[in-house]
Amino acid sequence: MSTSWRIFKILGIEIRIDSSWILIFGLITWALAGHYFPSQHPGWPPWLYWLIGVATSLLLFSSVLTHEMTHSLVARSKGEKVRSITLFIFGGVAEISGDIKTPAREFIIALVGPISSLVIAFIFLGIWFGIQEINEPIAAMAKYLFIINLFLALFNLIPGFPLDGGRILRAIAWKATGDIKRATRIASVTGQVIAFFLIIFGIWQILRGFFFNGLWIALIGWFIHSAAVRGYRQVLLKEMLKDVKAKDLMSTKFEAVEGSLSIQKLMEDHILKKRERTFLVMEEGKLAGIICLEDIKAISSEKRGETTVSKIMTPRDKLVAVSPEDDGNQVLSRLASGKINQVPVIEGGEIKGLVCRTDILDFLHLRSELGT
Repeated sequence: MSTSWRIFKILGIEIRIDSSWILIFGLITWALAGHYFPSQHPGWPPWLYWLIGVATSLLLFSSVLTHEMTHSLVARSKGEKVRSITLFIFGGVAEISGDIKTPAREFIIALVGPISSLVIAFIFLGIWFGIQEINEPIAAMAKYLFIINLFLALFNLIPGFPLDGGRILRAIAWKATGDIKRATRIASVTGQVIAFFLIIFGIWQILRGFFFNGLWIALIGWFIHSAAVRGYRQVLLKEMLKDVKAKDLMSTKFEAVEGSLSIQKLMEDHILKKRERTFLVMEEGKLAGIICLEDIKAISSEKRGETTVSKIMTPRDKLVAVSPEDDGNQVLSRLASGKINQVPVIEGGEIKGLVCRTDILDFLHLRSELGT
C-alpha cells in the first residue's frame, strides 16, 4: 500500500506528501502554538497562537518545498529528468531519474539547495525587521522562519552523504579521483561518522533531561546513517548491473493463462506444480497483460481464492518494454518508473522474455554469494 499521496503539480513536477509528514506537521504546529509562541509572546488570545502556529508550519514546509524545487529545476535545466518531490518527516526529497553524469553538475545541483534556504531566511529576516513595529504576530512568525531556514541551510551543508554538503563532498571527491564509487564511499563514511556523533549527542541530551530535543537529534542521526549506507549500496547496485543485459536477466520460460483464473488456482496448478513464476495473460486469444510472482505476493492469502488474474495483472496498455541489449540499470529504471513488477523484453515486435523484480534480486544474490 502506498504511503505517499500526490497533492498537486508545479511546473510539471509531481508534489507528494508521505504519511509521516502528517505526523510531523501536527507535532510542529502543536509545539509552536502550545509552547514556542506562548513563551515568546505571552498575552495573545489562544486562537491566535493556533492560527500563527498553523500558518508558520505551512510556510516552513513551503520553504522545504522551495529548497527541493530549486534542486529539481536546476537539475532539469542541466538535462536531468525530475519525476517528483516528496515531503516527509525529515524534510523533502526530489526524485531525479537516472544518474547525474558529471561531478560539476552534481556540485551545482547540490549547492543551490542551501543557497535557496539562505535566500528564504534573509527574506524572512527583512520581513521581521520591516514589520516588527506594525504587526507583532506576523513579525514573530517571520523571526521563527528566518531562524529555521538559516538552520536548514547550515545543517544541509554538513559534509555527510546524503545531505547536500555530502553531495558536494562527493562531487569534489569524484572530480579528484575520477571514480564515483570511491567518491560515494568517502561521502557515505563521512555521513555515517557525523550520524554517530548526532546519535551520541542526542542520547546525552536525553540523559540531561532534554528528552524531546535529544530524541529528535538521535532520530536525525539515525536517518542520516541509514541514508548514507543506502546511498552507497545503490551505487554498488548500479555498478553490478551496468554490464548485465536484459537478455541475461530475462526468463524465457513462461506460459499463458486466462484472466478469469483465480490467484489460488494459478498458484496450485502453475506456480507450485510447474515452478513457473511469470505468465502471459491471454483473453480471446490476445495478450491482455502480464503477471508474475511479485504481483501475487502482494495479495493476502485470504483473498487469493476470490481474486482473479485480470484484477492484479499489469495490463497491456501499461506494459513498459525493454530491448534485449538494454543494461540492467535501464531495466531497473523501467520497473521503477512504471511502478510495475515485470517488464517484457521485446525485439522486432515479438516478446523474447520477461524480467521480474525477483529475477534481478536472484541475480544480485547469486553474484553476492559468488563474491563477484
